[in-house]
Amino acid sequence: MLVLASTSPRRRDLLAQAGYAFEVIPSEVPEDPRPGETPIGYVLRLAREKAEAVTATSAYKALTQNHDETPMILGADTTVVAPNGAILGKPEDDADAARMLRLLSGATHQVITGVALLAPGQNTAITEVAAEVTWVTMLTPSEEDIARYIATGEPHGKAGAYAIQGQAARWIPRIHGCYFNVVGLPLALVASMIESVESRLSAFRTPSTQAAG
Repeated sequence: MLVLASTSPRRRDLLAQAGYAFEVIPSEVPEDPRPGETPIGYVLRLAREKAEAVTATSAYKALTQNHDETPMILGADTTVVAPNGAILGKPEDDADAARMLRLLSGATHQVITGVALLAPGQNTAITEVAAEVTWVTMLTPSEEDIARYIATGEPHGKAGAYAIQGQAARWIPRIHGCYFNVVGLPLALVASMIESVESRLSAFRTPSTQAAG
C-alpha cells in the first residue's frame, strides 16, 4: 500500500500513469529554505518532512488500522534553481512570477526533485531519500509573452512559475535528464526506491533459517 503525501494533481496523475495504486494524504510543512541550505539539501529535507508529517495524521492512522501491512509514504518536493543559483519556489503573486520567468529566460536552469519513501514500523522502520536533477533550457519570451502567460493562471502553484507540460512548453527547446522530474515526480527514481524498500521489508518479514548441522 502506498500513500502520497501531496495534493499535487501532477504527482497524482504521474503515479497513476505508472500503474501505482495509492491513497492521498496531504501534509503541510513550511517550505522556506534555511540559511545556507543547498538546493538538493532543501528538497530532500522537505520531502522527508512531508512524509514524516503524514504519520501523525488521523487519516494515516485510520488507514493503518484497515491494512495488515503498514502503508509506505511517498513525499516529494520540487524546486527550480535559477542560473544565478537562486532557489525558486512557488511565486507569491503575479509580480513574483514575472520576476522568476525573467531569471530563467534565455538560459539553462536546474529542476530538482527530492523524494522520500518512508515505511514506518516499530522494529523495521525504513526511510530512503534521493534527488533527481534535470537541466532545462528556456528561450527568451518577451515581456508581452510573460504577461499573457501569467494571465492564464498557469504559473500559480508551480515552482519557477512555469509548467513544462502546459503553455510554457513553447519556450523549452531542450532538456537534459528526466522529463517527469520537471513535471513534478521522477517516475523511474520513485519506482526503483519502491522496489528497494519492498525488498528490504520482505527481508524483515522472512524468518531467518539456520542450515542443518
